[in-house]
Amino acid sequence: MDKIAISCEEPSLEAQVDPRFGRAAGFLIIDPDTMDFEYLDNGASQTMPQGAGIQAAENVARSGAKIVLTGFVGPKAFQALTAAKIQIGQHLEGLTVEQAVEKFKKGGVDIATE
Repeated sequence: MDKIAISCEEPSLEAQVDPRFGRAAGFLIIDPDTMDFEYLDNGASQTMPQGAGIQAAENVARSGAKIVLTGFVGPKAFQALTAAKIQIGQHLEGLTVEQAVEKFKKGGVDIATE
């Protein structure tokens, strides 16, 4: 299965999914088969006056992830992610990173088309 990038506040499977894609503190880049992960810091995007979502999308694309799980992706970041052929699952705030991955693996996450 493809790598998944999940917006989060800290590098832990128990961390809450960050509702903000572009201004998330970082992303866990997870292999859903093994649950091994690495943390991708997104701190530079948090301080940008604009363009945070596009910068975050570029960082995720460079990580090799093919799926993003988050709370909400803005229109410019959505366009950047879809251009990079990265699928987007939204409305996962309130779950832990691990719960979001399990929900995705069970087919419970709708992939956004717009």
